[in-house]
Amino acid sequence: MPFLRRRRPPDPSRQHDASASSAAGGGSSLLSDDNKKERPRRKQNEPRTPRKKWSCVDTCCWFIGFICSMWWFLLFLYNAMPASIPQYVTEAITGPLPDPPGVKLAKEGLEVKHPVVFVPGIVTCGLELWEGKQCAEGLFRKRLWGGTFGEVYKRPLCWVEHMSLDNETGLDPPGIRVRPVSGLVAADYFAAGYFVWAVLIANLARIGYEEKTMYMAAYDWRLSFQNTEVRDQSLSRIKSNIELMVATTGGKKVVVIPHSMGVLYFLHFMKWVEAPAPMGGGGGPGWCAKHIKAVMNIGGPFLGVPKAVAGLFSVEARDIAVARGFAPGVLDKDVFGLQTLLHLMRMTRTWDSTMSMIPKGGDTIWGGLDWSPEGGYICVSKRPKNNRTQAAGQTGMGHSDITRGVNYGRLISFGKDLAELHSSNFERIEFRDAVKGNTPANHCDIWTEYQEIGIGGIKAVADYKVYTAGSVLDLLHFVAPKLMARGDAHFSYGIADNLDDAKYEHYKYWSNPLETRLPDAPDMEIYSMYGVGIPTERAYVYKQTTYPVCSIPFQIDTSAKGGIDGSCLQDGVFSVNGDETVPVLSAGFMCAKGWRGKTRFNPSGIRTYIREYDHAPPANLLEGRGTQSGAHVDIMGNFALIEDIIRVAAGATGEDLGGDRVHSDIFKWSERIDLQL
Repeated sequence: MPFLRRRRPPDPSRQHDASASSAAGGGSSLLSDDNKKERPRRKQNEPRTPRKKWSCVDTCCWFIGFICSMWWFLLFLYNAMPASIPQYVTEAITGPLPDPPGVKLAKEGLEVKHPVVFVPGIVTCGLELWEGKQCAEGLFRKRLWGGTFGEVYKRPLCWVEHMSLDNETGLDPPGIRVRPVSGLVAADYFAAGYFVWAVLIANLARIGYEEKTMYMAAYDWRLSFQNTEVRDQSLSRIKSNIELMVATTGGKKVVVIPHSMGVLYFLHFMKWVEAPAPMGGGGGPGWCAKHIKAVMNIGGPFLGVPKAVAGLFSVEARDIAVARGFAPGVLDKDVFGLQTLLHLMRMTRTWDSTMSMIPKGGDTIWGGLDWSPEGGYICVSKRPKNNRTQAAGQTGMGHSDITRGVNYGRLISFGKDLAELHSSNFERIEFRDAVKGNTPANHCDIWTEYQEIGIGGIKAVADYKVYTAGSVLDLLHFVAPKLMARGDAHFSYGIADNLDDAKYEHYKYWSNPLETRLPDAPDMEIYSMYGVGIPTERAYVYKQTTYPVCSIPFQIDTSAKGGIDGSCLQDGVFSVNGDETVPVLSAGFMCAKGWRGKTRFNPSGIRTYIREYDHAPPANLLEGRGTQSGAHVDIMGNFALIEDIIRVAAGATGEDLGGDRVHSDIFKWSERIDLQL
């Protein structure tokens, strides 16, 4: 019939394949539709192989790999992009950028006139290895300080050993020689991307300066000032380079620009260079008048800094204390063989230069138990809207025209209550004659002088309760006698009664502006240039620790906050106006009063000027560290400061700059100090 389909004859080849399949599988020779449907069901019913779960190690490795990959990718893009793109992006967001000072002043026609000398401060100058122990193999002439700091992570204990000085002599330990890097590269950058002098050097270059008219007076900032001459002849090198620059520029005097501790170092130099040999440089009276036009001090700790006391006493400052508060005891514990703060204390207590910044002038300058020059100063979180230059006596950041406030004269108080009580409301137990001991001196692996005073001495220190600038010296002599014995041989901290006394001819007095005279150079100018408007460490609240005797027995009490002052006490630290490191009182007093006009400290009447730079943080991340910063190191990139320096180097005087520029209460505070002038 037509509707019946004709059956196709079976394909022999297919039958053969089916038979083979049946034989191999042991089943039916034909694969029915049911068989085809059952096969995937069997797969679904089979137990699945469990996926391997990620462990914390896998996650961490992936995360680190991702971060590293992104970092290298972004670094590649940054180096591959045209140099104009970052500036284009920045201007698109913030608007047109102002010309750098060098470009601006070059357009005004300013040119090279006076050679300039840079004097770096503590820690900002690079140090390199010239001889070391076996653990420092391969580091010849590599930077141990500055640059990448790679050796800190690779071999930390070896690094500490090589960065330490001899605890008896204050010079090189046997078999180790670490020396300052020479040239402008010694302190242009502290580490990769972190400028110190680089921005100022670049702007001076824009008006024609080059290496023959700029000199970096590099020195080993760990040594006492006189020992830099004994070991390296650093002072003689400064003298000869200045003489060379003056001779090769037609008699043009130099403009010297010291920063931070370099201010004290150059103050020492000005006395050394005119003093007779062998103690001095033999330049004779009039050397400074002949060779120096101006000394433009940046962030100068003329009268010391309270931060130095905290560093020597407990190797702390606010930042370390806060980090310690987040993880109590971690920095003291023996983690991977490293007791971090103990090693840091052992190392830094061999750096004699740190003792140059202990507060000078005692209670006369810094205040006593119940008064301080900044008394009545109240910290505020918001600035006055009028942020322009103010006349002497007006209030800058904070308010000092009321009677309440912090008594900053108590540099160290054991407990917040003792920092605020009137001295008549508490009693102190004398510590100076306390019996030391009760602890074996060799009990600890890492030696600090705290093991020598023992439990009895530690208790006596805390029982004295409150320390002013005068008694702090006795405190340091008590807890670190070997350290202070070296310090007493190189530095002084008092006020001279009679500068004609022959004892003041010794070099230990030369870096203390209250115990030495400025040179006889009436045509020279001295500037004090520093930032204001940043809370700066001025006094501390301490506590006695409960850790074993091998730990540092005293800590800043980070739980102490607030009080009668409002916001001046944070994390155990009382703050006052300054540049984050140097309080206004230390940076400005000598130029505001001590050297102002003809005084016994300035007999030739060298003109002095105060130039304050009110801090303004960067508006966004694209501005980097900011062009209006007043912070202690970041101020080196402050456009207003750089412009002032370039103008003076090009021939301007302090009067041409407009004289004093003051935002703080430095003149008011200076008048409260009863100092014979």
